[in-house]
Amino acid sequence: MGLTEPSDSEALTPSGHGPDEASEVRSSASSTLMFAPWQSAVDEGFWHRMASFKLETQRLDEHPVPVSGQDSVPPSPILTMFLNRFLVFLNRFFAPCSHPQIPSHLQLLEESLPPDPGGSSSTSHSAVIGNRNKCPAPGTLYNTNTLESFTGMDRPSLLKSAALQIWEDIHSGKAEEDSNVLNRFLLISFADLKKWSFLYWFAFPAIVLTPSATVSSCTPVSMAFSEEESTGIRGACSEWRSTETTASSPFFLLHFTSDGAVNARPIRDWKVANEEGGKVISAYYDPYNRTYPGWPLRNFLALAVVRWEVTELRVLCYREKRGFLDPELSLVVDVELPKIPGDLTNVFQNGKFKASYQKPWGIRHITFVDYGKVAMSNPCRQSLYNLEDCLNGGKPKAEAAVASLKRIGPVEARGLCMSIPMPGHSVGPAEVDSVLADCSRLKELVDEHDIVFLLTDTRESRWLPTLLCAAANKVAINAALGFDSFLVMRHGAGPAFLEPEISNSTEDEISAPTYDGRLGCYFCNDIVAPLDSTANRTLDQQCTVTRPGLAPLGAALAVEMAVSLLHHPRRIFAPAAQAVAITDATVEALGILPHQVRGFLAHYTQLVVTGAAFDKCTACSSIVVDEFKKRGMEFVLEVLNRPNYLEDLTGLTEMLAATQGLTLDWDDEDDEM
Repeated sequence: MGLTEPSDSEALTPSGHGPDEASEVRSSASSTLMFAPWQSAVDEGFWHRMASFKLETQRLDEHPVPVSGQDSVPPSPILTMFLNRFLVFLNRFFAPCSHPQIPSHLQLLEESLPPDPGGSSSTSHSAVIGNRNKCPAPGTLYNTNTLESFTGMDRPSLLKSAALQIWEDIHSGKAEEDSNVLNRFLLISFADLKKWSFLYWFAFPAIVLTPSATVSSCTPVSMAFSEEESTGIRGACSEWRSTETTASSPFFLLHFTSDGAVNARPIRDWKVANEEGGKVISAYYDPYNRTYPGWPLRNFLALAVVRWEVTELRVLCYREKRGFLDPELSLVVDVELPKIPGDLTNVFQNGKFKASYQKPWGIRHITFVDYGKVAMSNPCRQSLYNLEDCLNGGKPKAEAAVASLKRIGPVEARGLCMSIPMPGHSVGPAEVDSVLADCSRLKELVDEHDIVFLLTDTRESRWLPTLLCAAANKVAINAALGFDSFLVMRHGAGPAFLEPEISNSTEDEISAPTYDGRLGCYFCNDIVAPLDSTANRTLDQQCTVTRPGLAPLGAALAVEMAVSLLHHPRRIFAPAAQAVAITDATVEALGILPHQVRGFLAHYTQLVVTGAAFDKCTACSSIVVDEFKKRGMEFVLEVLNRPNYLEDLTGLTEMLAATQGLTLDWDDEDDEM
């Protein structure tokens, strides 16, 4: 069984202050205003696109080349001093936070680079105008030709130049017309296309006020306004977010008029709105999810000081839930500002170089769990093992797999030699503590990882991981082998989880035709509980003797199914696509996403099958998952020691008893018509 850990995220504690210090914003009467850093993410499609751009367009040109019409301002003299690199204007995208535990990332996507190889007119910026979930943040990419150029680049000078550009945009009024320019960033990279590796470094320039801005209060929207005002704010924000011309503009004003209405207006209307009377507060799309504001507010405060000449400002940190303002997650911050801004200061993100090795699908964190040792039958069908792993009784399978994987390429992998408790295999009093420890450890592993691949030899060994995945709503991919047949399937979502609202996809993005019900797990077709399947079975019935090509076929399809699921906009809630003709076009970029694939090597055929979740399933049904959540490992121990417990709990026993009394009538084929 393989488990995949989530990849490391980029993080920065600005100005040397940690989250604990920043969280004091709520409790302190007047304290320095802290800002949460950007959470950055780079899609693999960006690196693929950049590699093509370098090979086909930039090549070895050693002079800065503007390839986008997004910014009309020419590079400053400081920038033109550097040779042996490429200058490219690009976009990153972000959206307001929409989950109380997950911040919104600043993403670099394939479309971040200019679509026109010549870069003479069109830009990716214009392509996303009106997209409420793709607010563009303009950036500059310096892609060097050599590693020496990458390491020797004068980063402080580049950052200062970028900060000066923001400063000029504020003074000229450009930032009021296009507030996205306040979120400028730098990306410095070196692309080694021979080894297909990329070194990159992000930086986010900021204008630091002197003295620092302070916060006098920070409260949720639900506590800062009356019910009538909250309703007006919700409506104004919804209108701003749904209007094509304003949806992707991250900064705006909320004007409370004298007649009680609340209107959303562009920030260039600050002085006009104040002259009209009423109350005016500023608002912005906040990608962060904690008790202090996100990074975009930082440069916006400098704009307020310079353009509006204010010393006090009330700011609404807009965060949403299901596409609307979340009054509990969104904050209202009262900020006290200095009379004039201080010197420009550059704030860095990522003090070290970050290497991104682009291997197939980019999985870098893997945990292997196996209790066995490598046998002579393994190398012929499992590519991670060889003859040396079988000698002297065999190496532990998990450890041998890790060693082999690390010889192939850079990866963070670990191997755990531990058993998986199984129904039908009773536990004696002396073994209880050890078995419960294994159960708890397995639960921790499932919680820590994104995907669980179930590749064990017996049916009953898949029961506990299946239950844990259903309880935690984790992606589970099952692969099972026979002598000349295989099954690859994905488990459906857990029964207690509802799909969150999808605000960034349309019906056209979902493959059709589809199956709308909750998809079943590996045990949903069973009408009996899993028991000991190894007793009294011959060697070929214990997943040991298979045709040599079967395991690679099943493994490859399992990986492709997992990747297709992760790329689907609905993730674990993705419906099952039915079999279609080979000539039919597919809507999804990676093709259809089935529920099950059954292969038969004897006939060289595959079937795409869909199976609904069974309300009496012994692994993923609501009654089983609820009982596990209520009783924990005590429930698991009872399942192990009582063979019929799961059947009694789920109602299978009653169902089977009811069928015994049925009378069946058979047609006699010899009867005359």
